[in-house]
Amino acid sequence: MRDEKVNNVISIIKNMDLKNKLRLGLCMSSSYYTNMEYNKAHIHSIFDKRLKQIDNEYLVSYVNMRKYPTIIFVMAKIMEMNNNQQNQIAMYLFNNIKV
Repeated sequence: MRDEKVNNVISIIKNMDLKNKLRLGLCMSSSYYTNMEYNKAHIHSIFDKRLKQIDNEYLVSYVNMRKYPTIIFVMAKIMEMNNNQQNQIAMYLFNNIKV
């Protein structure tokens, strides 16, 4: 059963558009501070490929994450969570994007 921290982060993710969900997935899969039990490299490549298909800015230049304060806030919340909670967020995000 999900706890309040996970539900709060999921409610924020629900309000994001697809590009920001993919950016969050990339941050989660590339961060040293997330301890997902899943293959981070594989998840990163899937999100990377999908974001390149729909976002020209990501395709041609370095993305400055300071332009996305919501993603930074959500990543801070995720870093505070334990492994089980992080895995719940990762699975929700992966299933919600429908790659």
